[in-house]
Amino acid sequence: MPHLVLRDPGSLQELHRLSTAEIIDQLAALGPLLALDANPLLREALSTAAAWSDMTEPVLLAAYEGLPALFTREALHDVAEHTIGTRFLDGWTPVPGRDGRRAAVRAVGARTLHVIAGNHPMIAALTVIRNALTRSDAIIKTPSNDPLTAVAIARTLADVAPAHPLTRHLAVAYWKGGTESVEGALYQPRALDKIIAWGGMAAMRHITRYIRPGLEVVALDPKSSGTVIGPEGFAHRAAMARTAKLTAADVGELNQLACFNARVVHVVTGTDAAGLRRAEEWAELLHEEIQALPAHRSTPARHFDPALREQLRALRATGGHWYRVIGGRADEGAVILSRTADTVSFHSALSGRVANVVPVDTVEQALSVMDSSTQTLGIYPDTLKERLRDVAPFHGVQRLVPLGRATDYRPDLPQDATEPLRRMVRWITDERYDPTGPTGPTGPTGLTGLTGLTEPTGPTGGQR
Repeated sequence: MPHLVLRDPGSLQELHRLSTAEIIDQLAALGPLLALDANPLLREALSTAAAWSDMTEPVLLAAYEGLPALFTREALHDVAEHTIGTRFLDGWTPVPGRDGRRAAVRAVGARTLHVIAGNHPMIAALTVIRNALTRSDAIIKTPSNDPLTAVAIARTLADVAPAHPLTRHLAVAYWKGGTESVEGALYQPRALDKIIAWGGMAAMRHITRYIRPGLEVVALDPKSSGTVIGPEGFAHRAAMARTAKLTAADVGELNQLACFNARVVHVVTGTDAAGLRRAEEWAELLHEEIQALPAHRSTPARHFDPALREQLRALRATGGHWYRVIGGRADEGAVILSRTADTVSFHSALSGRVANVVPVDTVEQALSVMDSSTQTLGIYPDTLKERLRDVAPFHGVQRLVPLGRATDYRPDLPQDATEPLRRMVRWITDERYDPTGPTGPTGPTGLTGLTGLTEPTGPTGGQR
């Protein structure tokens, strides 16, 4: 893989001579060319992904049709400004200090490898955008279930701007994960500064083997998401119908393949006999609403997990004393109703539009089972969200959204409780000192040599 590696890191200067406005201009010009009807490369990528992706074709088609929206001038500006700040990307930003100390900070691009996931074509597009805005050199390793989307976007960029620095600093390749002859040579500080990795637990464990001084791993690791619906969502039949419809979107959109899809739904109905009846009635509504989602938003799974199918059969065989399974006999999706405040033991493996509805007496009961793997929490009503936003983060929750909005992803906001773009760049400081200021241990920091630097004057001269 020596041809993939940036041989001269100094060539990144050509990217840093570009302003953010110029980079946005180039990406915005690329956007309309990613429309399916205008791009045979993306149509080929779609046809290939349709054979390999876990997404069904109607959902996948809608995902590809949404790619140009990521490249609008407004969307690109928001990503640059909100995730890093264009002032740091475009040059040195002064940072005032005390006692004559001055400094400037700049976000500088890095040599990166992006190991991307294939559960949505947006990930490939987002990777190209992030690499361009951070002015980095990227090798994108494509996933086996979406091998051509990143290739199609990169080739389209090369067709319209073959000599542009953004094109010259973008490479796309595929190799089987774990191929030591490739990764042993490539995953080295002499070749890369950062590895940005999406993926499951096995992939993350593999990549972290290569962490060493000089090579940072930015891990966008697996997460799970859920829902909390306050008692207002069950106050009357109309409220129950509304919350069931909104929750169906959070569960079923994208065929429940994304981290931000809901899997466990906590409902504050109470756990007495009346509360359980209310929860059961609502769970039936939820199953109906999931089945009613239009095909471009959700369909039955292409490959329903056989282990999950057996789990559903096992729950049915218990006679419904602890759990009731609603639907799922034809792999169309199911709702598992807990008859206690306990989630099913396999809740992290729920997929194929299968949700676990868990009745609780209080919101606090729902929060108590969440942890640092909890990404998105859909909440109803909004007044409850306002109350929980200062509490839920301490239980691991990373993103709070109104019920029904879990899959409305904004690329200009933090992801998984981190700011990945700020980690993708290198933060460089240029520090200056007033030679007449205080020196050594008497300076403001009390650390020798960190303040009041002066030129040396021999063995007894000023502090270095």
